[in-house]
Amino acid sequence: MTHCTGQREPLAPVVRRRIDVSFDGGAVTSDTGVLLLRQVGRKLGLPESVAQRLKDPRASGRCAHSVLHLLRQRVYGLCQGYEDLNDHDTFRHDLALQTACERLSPGAANPILCRLENHMDRSAALAVHAVLAEQFIASFSTPPDPLILDFDATLSGPWGSGRPVLPRLL
Repeated sequence: MTHCTGQREPLAPVVRRRIDVSFDGGAVTSDTGVLLLRQVGRKLGLPESVAQRLKDPRASGRCAHSVLHLLRQRVYGLCQGYEDLNDHDTFRHDLALQTACERLSPGAANPILCRLENHMDRSAALAVHAVLAEQFIASFSTPPDPLILDFDATLSGPWGSGRPVLPRLL
């Protein structure tokens, strides 16, 4: 049996909920990758930056889920492979997701997430893109040289034949 002697860096707690990564049982989830996404989100501040720029027309005093929580739940769900909102009826009860979303109770049900998505419009898309552009620019200490932004999925122009690029299967 392998005996690991390295120190584990603990994950940041959520209120009173301590996060311990081990392999000896307890409350088990198969979606622990969401805790790593949480750490990246905390380091970059990306979910908070996006949530601050999104308009919330709801009466905040009557809402159990903030825009930040809804955004985290939806993005983390997508990253975990839960692309359909109906997946959240089960996924919202997962302790790893609750912890990643900084909650001690179940996440939002799919109708609430659906209303969030239906509320998003062009201004919301522009706000998200602005945050991503700012994060990208801030990641460089000096401007990169050169910077090529290729938004086309084909090899057209001086770099290719104009035929669509298809993945090669091995």
